[in-house]
Amino acid sequence: MYRIPEIALSNWLARDRRRPEAESFAPTTPRDCVRRFNLLRWISILGLVAIIAISTVFAAILSHFMTHEILDNDASLTGQFIASVAETQVIQANLGPNVTLGQLLDERANFAKLGVDPQVAREVRSQFYDHLRFLPDVLLADVFALDRKIIWSTNPNLVGSTAQDDLDDLDRAFASRVVMTANRAGSNHTRAELQFARQPEKLYVENYVPLYDPRGAVIAVAKIYKEPAGLLGTIHRGKVLVWTCTAFAAIFIYLALFGIIRRADITLNAQQRRLVEAEALCVIGEMSAAVAHGIRNPLASIRSSAELALDGDLQSVRKNATDIIFQIDRLGKWVRELLVFSRPLSGENGNIDVVAVVEECLLSFSTQLENRRVSCQFERPSQSIPPVIGNRALATQALANIISNAIEAMPKGGSLRLEFELAALPRSVRLVVADSGPGISPSQLDLVFKPYFTTKRNGLGLGMSLARRIMERFGGAISLQSREGAGTQVRLAFKVA
Repeated sequence: MYRIPEIALSNWLARDRRRPEAESFAPTTPRDCVRRFNLLRWISILGLVAIIAISTVFAAILSHFMTHEILDNDASLTGQFIASVAETQVIQANLGPNVTLGQLLDERANFAKLGVDPQVAREVRSQFYDHLRFLPDVLLADVFALDRKIIWSTNPNLVGSTAQDDLDDLDRAFASRVVMTANRAGSNHTRAELQFARQPEKLYVENYVPLYDPRGAVIAVAKIYKEPAGLLGTIHRGKVLVWTCTAFAAIFIYLALFGIIRRADITLNAQQRRLVEAEALCVIGEMSAAVAHGIRNPLASIRSSAELALDGDLQSVRKNATDIIFQIDRLGKWVRELLVFSRPLSGENGNIDVVAVVEECLLSFSTQLENRRVSCQFERPSQSIPPVIGNRALATQALANIISNAIEAMPKGGSLRLEFELAALPRSVRLVVADSGPGISPSQLDLVFKPYFTTKRNGLGLGMSLARRIMERFGGAISLQSREGAGTQVRLAFKVA
């Protein structure tokens, strides 16, 4: 009698005979293992980069703000001092409320129209200029008239010349009517800087102090170049303090974050190990229940046959021995299925001819199809089927499991249909295996691909689960549609090579 070859299982069985049984559960190679995502490493690296970036930006903004606030405050104090000196000079000279110091600074002014004695104006102007000359940390002091000419300077060579540097800042000082400040690097030698009494070491500050007429309009601007050494030292110490505190805060935050993430990673790893152990125990329980259920009836039958053989004649002994062999074969098949399912799938993916795989499977099932009175409909497609990604032995195993399930679902005969479908986007080839069996209830559809689930009395429930693992290995997919009384359709989707 012709027996249906167990295509992929026979390969495993033959290999088992060539090597010790202990090697059948050899561990997978590192190439086959999925690399676990290292949560601690990535969060540590990204957290460090983020904390350094945020801390650097924060410290830079705070240092910039502190520097400008201190220098602006110093410029404001300088402006208040100059305004106070100007007001004091006017009061001491008894010039009246309609005359301001700003009107007396330009020697070209019409003093007769102002009602001021030119000699008094000269004395007031001289005293004011002396105050400017002896301001602390002054590198250069200039006073500009409305026409942007220098009417007085600590450097006499500049008197009478027209401003050529920083004209935009000077124009804004005349227009804004408030004290302005600007920072300059000491190594940036401008034309004005060449006129300094001494060269600044690091940084100097330009203060623009407006002077007004009685109506509040800016009539002159005093431009003070200063190198406030004490103030710059304070700014430097403040920056060092800001950066030091920021660095310590960043280190503390990073260590705290690292500690929390490390503790979380340890907890997650421990929970993952417990979950894996629980899943392993669950699988072992399901496997034990399936094996116990599967071998109980064959063992009982073997025992009964053996007991009958002890007291029977030769013909009875032969019959019982045949039954014993049949039951042992059943047990052997179950054990081989368990071994196949528990091992990692071996073999590299390549390009296979899926049409040839279908024809080979149908040829191996021809005797079983005939015995079960199942008609099979399959014609080589007229359209060329391109090669697909897969492994020939594994693809044959998956298709054999599906065809075997379909035949077993039709014990009183029926029809089996296989056909190909081509999908343009994405590029794939779909093989449809449809039977006219009783179908599957909706409550069981979600359990079809679960290991050890079966509706057959003598089944182990690993065929569809193994088929799904094989299709996922190919980068494809498997789906099932069924209705009670209307048969079942299984679709195998292969990626085109």
